[in-house]
Amino acid sequence: MANHASAEKRNRQRIKRTIRNRAVKSEFRTLVKTVREALNSGDAAAAAKALTPAISALDSAVTKGVMHRSTASRRVSRLAAAVHALSNAPKA
Repeated sequence: MANHASAEKRNRQRIKRTIRNRAVKSEFRTLVKTVREALNSGDAAAAAKALTPAISALDSAVTKGVMHRSTASRRVSRLAAAVHALSNAPKA
């Protein structure tokens, strides 16, 4: 429990930031999940369509300080590579 006014303020700030960060994380996780589901189902068109908002959400998370830029870059790179590999896969 906070015993000083400054500690109480820091606690209020922590609560606000946690709520904001949780919303941002939830958004990009959902969008990344849609890309992965499209990849697992083998639907290249849906995966490519879902990739753009996922990249945008990851970049937004970096801007807001929720995620490190290298982490977001790595995730974008891996998603894009997977979508590219699926769309260029030979048709069976």
